[in-house]
Formats: sequence, C-alpha cells, structure tokens
Amino acid sequence: MYPVQTFGYLDVVEGTRQLVGSYPFVSAYVIGNSVMGRPLLALRCGSGPRQIHMNGSFHANEWITSALLMRFQADLAAAYCSGDPIAGQQVQHLCREVTLWTVPMVNPDGVELVQRGNSPSHPWCRQLYEWNGGSDDFSGWKANIRGVDLNDQFPAFWDEERRRRGVSGPGPRDYPGPSPLSEPEAYAMASFTEAIRFDAVLALHTQGREIYWNYRDFEPAEAEQLAKRLGQASNYKPIKLAGSDAGYKDWFIQQFRRPGFTVEAGYGENPLPISKFDQIYVELQPLLVEALRL
Repeated sequence: MYPVQTFGYLDVVEGTRQLVGSYPFVSAYVIGNSVMGRPLLALRCGSGPRQIHMNGSFHANEWITSALLMRFQADLAAAYCSGDPIAGQQVQHLCREVTLWTVPMVNPDGVELVQRGNSPSHPWCRQLYEWNGGSDDFSGWKANIRGVDLNDQFPAFWDEERRRRGVSGPGPRDYPGPSPLSEPEAYAMASFTEAIRFDAVLALHTQGREIYWNYRDFEPAEAEQLAKRLGQASNYKPIKLAGSDAGYKDWFIQQFRRPGFTVEAGYGENPLPISKFDQIYVELQPLLVEALRL
C-alpha cells in the first residue's frame, strides 16, 4: 500500500478502496472536490457517540501525514476486527465509544505537484512556474494548485493573518487567498466540520514534534491538560502558540469552543522523506490512540 518514495492521491484512493472492501465497519464519503476536480475522501470508522476528526496534507509538502493517517486507519480497523490492542488500548471498546472521521489528504492537487513537478501538459503550467519564481523545483510548495495556503483560509481573524503574512498574491506558501474559504478544499472542510460538529479535531502537519492546543483563549479549560496527555503518549511537546490565525484548528476552536490540536509530526526538513515513516509512526501511533480517548 505504501510506495518506496512517495505517497500520493492515488495511494489514498487505493487504500480507501481496500479498507472499505475489507472491513464492513469502515465507510468512505466524498466531502467535496479539489480545484482540479479530485474527490476529497473521508473515512469513517467506529460507531460511538463521540465524533473525533483527524486530517492530513493541508500543506502539499507535508504529504507524509496522509501516509501516517492511512496507516493508522488500517491498523485501527485490523485491531477492531481481531480484538488486538493498539498502544495498550482495546480498540473494540474505543470504537464503541467513538466514531473516527479521517480526511487523509486535504490538498491532493498540491501533493501531486510536489511529488511529480510541473509539466507542459498541466493546465496551470504557466501560472505555476510564475508563482514559483520561475523554478522547476516544487518540493517546497505548501499551497493548493491556485497558490493559496489552505491552512490560512479559515474565518478566524483571517484579515489579521492576511496583514501579518503580507503576501499579496499566489505562491508556494503563505498566501491566504482573496477571501476566507475561497478555495474548494477549505470550503469542503468547513462544511464537513459544520455538518458533523466534531467533539475534538486533530490536524496533522510536519514537522517539529510539537502539539499546538490553544487559540486566543477560545479553547476549553481542559485543552492544556488534554495536550499534555497527547504529549505523554508520544514525547511530543505541548506548545501554547501565539501570533497565528486563520488555521483549521484555530477556526474549529473559535467556532465550537471544543478541543482542537495541530500536531507537528516528525523532525527535519519538509518534505520529510518516506524513509522516516516508520520512525515517525512509532512515536505518533500512541498519540493518535490517545486522541480517540479525549
């Protein structure tokens, strides 16, 4: 399921097909489409009343987060079926208490650009070269295919984030777009979240081995203690962050006053190589299991 060098959109599609085909308690949904028309897939596992959400690849060059979430979804489903524990937790009991909703790849167009590069046949070829400063190297690209940073797209002090970034037009990173939720990927995530109204969310990014748990004092009183639990499970460091707005986690906390976390997985320079996958996953898996217990 996991290629040697990369993990792309087609791997998410194939992994989803295998999971849904193998486990009757796993289902898949299309929550929207990317700019280029790729269906944005959500996986549902479990039957409990608490609704927990995890997502990956908001940023294109952080695509390894999609592989991590698909691996976790596969491990969770297998353990639910076999009765085996994960990270010391009985999955069958967890999945009777919790329903996990995973969106493994929020930004498939951007991921494909990072992994495959630009080409004359690409419908955005000319613009992409211009937005990338004329460079053929798209490995540092974080944005969607229209050059908008999807994690600067949410209506949580968006104007302040736009002023702070000071980026006036499309590019590889940090352009918040012409308005909040202007991009179909961000709009789909907001609509999906409004529809399910999750009890807690976890946005998986790279890198730094850190957990961001607060937003402008909108977070619930227990948020810091919950972040400490995630940190104890993984040896990641809980961080109280300031000077950042318009992210998915920020908006969720402000909108619902419920726990939201950004987890910066692994350590190094993005994009983290797939050779680090196993090392990152060993640390991350107990954190993701603990997130189901929040």
